Amino acid sequence: MMLHSVPLSRQVDMVFTQLREELEHLDSGTVFMQIRNDVVGKFGIKHFPLESRGAELKKIEKGLSETQQISFRQTAQESLKYKRWTHGEIQFEFATMQDTLCTSITFESNYNMASMVNESSHRYR
Repeated sequence: MMLHSVPLSRQVDMVFTQLREELEHLDSGTVFMQIRNDVVGKFGIKHFPLESRGAELKKIEKGLSETQQISFRQTAQESLKYKRWTHGEIQFEFATMQDTLCTSITFESNYNMASMVNESSHRYR
């Protein structure tokens, strides 16, 4: 499949489908997507799968429910309306508090100086 022809919102849907099983076991973390030319490349989840209280390590037992995952996916797709760049990263921080999903979204745009220099040199020829 040529991802250049797939809308970014559909690519976000594909990312959340891939991460579904992992999200079932997490109650907090950060989903990230690296984007180049409006195509998702690398993506994943940054999280702490273990919690500790003193010397005791405890594995997180309960993750996001199906309803919470649907809500999370819709929030991620809706957030694309605020993206104004083609290269960068989006981070979706999430946590459940009293069975309510809370999210925070960070956009990071990336630019490449080498591309700018090459583009400038072609303009002056």
